[in-house]
Amino acid sequence: MTPLELLWNGWRSTYVSGAAGSGTVAGAGGAARHEGEGSLFASILESGLSDEDAHIVHRGRRVFVIMNMFPYGVGHMLALPYRVVPDMDDLDADESGELWTAVARGVRVAKAALRCTGVNVGLNLGLGAGGSVPEHLHVHIVPRWVGDANFMTATANTRTLPEALPVTAAKLRDAWPATPPSA
Repeated sequence: MTPLELLWNGWRSTYVSGAAGSGTVAGAGGAARHEGEGSLFASILESGLSDEDAHIVHRGRRVFVIMNMFPYGVGHMLALPYRVVPDMDDLDADESGELWTAVARGVRVAKAALRCTGVNVGLNLGLGAGGSVPEHLHVHIVPRWVGDANFMTATANTRTLPEALPVTAAKLRDAWPATPPSA
């Protein structure tokens, strides 16, 4: 086994310490800064755009599912509560239940509509975890296919997306169940 190579960069401790408490470090952790009240997602909901124009795939009572505008791959959805909360502990029981139901349905919908061979599901909780909108909890649902990641990402920092976002959103919206499946 090859030993792990370590690169000491003690100067980063000042940066990390400053980013941890104040949240004022521009772009820390790759976070997308949003001006104004609420969150980026709240602004989209309040914009007056139709669900088609906003790329919203599903609206529930407490939770909605929207396409990621900067996707890791085709069909990358985000499930999140309407209420702006930063952490899982901030969700009430009804929000939590509906959120995880929406995530499970999102996985089923991705498999059915896009015929993906796998799905990544995950959260980035907080600025330090790389959350792009750390003030508004959201769960990533990322359809995957064998061989979908290739040299483009590794060598050119570029992802190839073979289908336009509105086309994928329409497929997913059409496949979303209108009523909850029976238990």
